[in-house]
Amino acid sequence: MPFGKYKGRDLINLPEHYIVWYNNKGFPKGQLGEMLQLVYELQLNGLEDLVRNIKRKFPK
Repeated sequence: MPFGKYKGRDLINLPEHYIVWYNNKGFPKGQLGEMLQLVYELQLNGLEDLVRNIKRKFPK
């Protein structure tokens, strides 16, 4: 996350309530908004562990 309380966290690790808040408020425009929307869908469907597993296998 590039700003705010969760600055520096990977989007996939943002708390679910924060992502839901963005969904209700409206995602920001641009690439960040698209990525937050994707994270929302992943969390909504319980798939965030897929991303976490990929990150573990292919660290930066």
